Parts: sequence; C-alpha cells; structure tokens
Amino acid sequence: MKKLIISAFALAAIAFAPNTFAQTKMVGGAEMYPTKNIIENAVNSKDHTTLVAAVKAAGLVETLEGPGPFTVFAPTNEAFDKLPAGTVDFLVKPENKATLTKILTYHVVAGRLSAADLMAKVKMGGGSATLTTVEGGKLTVMEKGKKLYLVDEKGGKSWITIADVFQSNGVIHVVNSVLMPN
Repeated sequence: MKKLIISAFALAAIAFAPNTFAQTKMVGGAEMYPTKNIIENAVNSKDHTTLVAAVKAAGLVETLEGPGPFTVFAPTNEAFDKLPAGTVDFLVKPENKATLTKILTYHVVAGRLSAADLMAKVKMGGGSATLTTVEGGKLTVMEKGKKLYLVDEKGGKSWITIADVFQSNGVIHVVNSVLMPN
C-alpha cells in the first residue's frame, strides 16, 4: 500500500510539474531556457559570441529583451567567419551602426514562428514562403529533405541547423550563414 501511495504521488508530481525541462535545448554548449528571453539565453551560447557582440554594437539588446514575440534566425560564429575577412570588424565600428543594424534586423521576423509553422507556410506556398523581416526585406523559406533553409535577397542560402529554441519572447532558429538584405 505504501508503494502505491508513493507511486501515485510521483505520478502526480510528474503530471503537474512544469514542462520547461522538456523544452530546453542545448545551443553552443549551454541550455537555452524557455523562461528566459532571447538575450538572456544567447549570451550563454559559445557558438553565438560574434552575434551577441554585434547585437550590442548595434544597440539592439533592449529590443531583443522586449516582449516580442520575435523569430530570430541566429547565425553562429562559423557563419560570421564565412564572411570576407575584416567584415565583422568593419561592421561593429560605431560609424557603421546603421549597416550592422540593417543586417541584424534582417534576421528577425515579428511573431513566434516554429519550424512547424514555417513548414506549413512552405507547403501552403507550394514549396516556398516569403517572410517579411523587421528590417523590411524579404526572406524566402524552402524545404529540402525535411530540412528548412532560407534564401536571402542576394541569393545566399542558410540552413536551419537547430530549430525551435523557444524563448519567453519568441523563438530562435540557429542558421549556418549570415543572411544579407539588398
């Protein structure tokens, strides 16, 4: 009888426990908690130190800590390394803040779009969907082999390598290339 009561309590505890544990994902060696905002999580990812530095240089920290919701396509350090040598150093200079802001806000879409939402848009669009970024440009989402990728306005492609990293104010999808607006 005692074992039955303990088992019942254990099941009740599991049933009523918050499901945040199941929703955490590892990005850049750190857990990303759905109870934290985009900035609170991003600063812990060792794969996103360049992105975090760029967001700070552009003055976008407060915005991305805000209520949102936002969908962020977050390039990794390796994605920034694919840019021509010296590009990041050039962009983070104070005199280039407007250009940096344009590039970073091109990686953000208003609303919380999960991978399932993006896939549904692609299916409804007959193989592609167009998203309007916060910057005002267009990103095209497509599917290949059950994976989603983005095509920027210059024709560059970026794969979503880690999808559905949920945040308190949106969702992050990790991408492997920096997207460029016109």
